[in-house]
Amino acid sequence: MQRQIRHWHRDGLTVAFVPTMGNLHRGHITLIEAARQRADRVVASIFVNPLQFGAGEDLDAYPRTLEEDQRQLANAGCDLLFTPEVSLLYPKGLAAQTTVEVPGISDLHCGASRPGHFRGVATVVCKLFNLVRPDLACFGEKDFQQLAVIRAMVRDLNMGIEVVGVPTVREADGLAMSSRNGYLTAEQRVQAPALKRALDALAHRLITEGLAQREELERSAMATLAQEGFVPDFIRVCQADTLAPAQPGDCRLVILAAAQLGRARLIDNQTVDLPG
Repeated sequence: MQRQIRHWHRDGLTVAFVPTMGNLHRGHITLIEAARQRADRVVASIFVNPLQFGAGEDLDAYPRTLEEDQRQLANAGCDLLFTPEVSLLYPKGLAAQTTVEVPGISDLHCGASRPGHFRGVATVVCKLFNLVRPDLACFGEKDFQQLAVIRAMVRDLNMGIEVVGVPTVREADGLAMSSRNGYLTAEQRVQAPALKRALDALAHRLITEGLAQREELERSAMATLAQEGFVPDFIRVCQADTLAPAQPGDCRLVILAAAQLGRARLIDNQTVDLPG
């Protein structure tokens, strides 16, 4: 893999990178297409990263569909696929692995609900960046906090890689595409778009009512999700750059949400721009 990328760089070609955990869907393929538009060659990786899964999470059950993933990547124009084993990336085991911590932003929201999750994400993405040495990397905006963590890591460690956020791809009924949507039963799949509807309703209220009653608006949205059959983790209105709680006077906002629906932990977000 590295030899091929060195040849491309020597020939003056730019390389884009799309790291994934496999079980690919249309959202992943959109990342490949975005990478194709921005670089001469596209590298993807498939690696189910044990370091970002907590105790009792779905590491063992996470779907592995390598043959189908390879077919989709080839059809989308991916030039090279990197599929490392755990023993290659963590030869000393997880406990002895040097880790990368992005302080502050990693401890909020999903980071509070899944302690250590973003340490695992930052560590594996740092390792993959060091192995692939891309000019740019594409990540989905559905994982809004993950994207913010990776951008902070790249900036703070002077990696010199352009991090491109690609808009969320949705089903026709608004549900954000996710590999974990496959955990939903038929009944839950009908319920699931209520998460996006709750975000849209909250965004509308923010535009019409402002931020003065932010916490009450968040509680109301949580209650709506519970009535729809979810077990809400959080819905929070945040400052888009820092992900800190939004305050009156903030203009660039993002609503972050996470909720359990059966076996699936669903996350989504909605950006909101208030008049300055």
